[in-house]
Amino acid sequence: MARDTYTIRSKAWLYPGMAGWHFMNIDKKKSEDIKKRFGRNARGFGSLPVLVTLGKTSWNTSIFPDKQSGTYLLPLKAGVRKKEGVRNGDTVSFTITL
Repeated sequence: MARDTYTIRSKAWLYPGMAGWHFMNIDKKKSEDIKKRFGRNARGFGSLPVLVTLGKTSWNTSIFPDKQSGTYLLPLKAGVRKKEGVRNGDTVSFTITL
């Protein structure tokens, strides 16, 4: 499988109805490219495994397709938010490697 890294700038937001779960959207253009290039490797719920780097913190997780927005969603772990000082509504840059 090919590997690629994307640099993304997005706003952290709190998922309604799920206590404490924060996400960031991957913009539509990059989401479409990711789906085209890597979608065949999707796992459960259409998820794709990624390595994320935000600030000085890197971790392995998955991105998930969101039908409503037409983008992929990146879950933002509480430990990462705290370590990097990211709050709901903050816009930050990060990279994902598929």
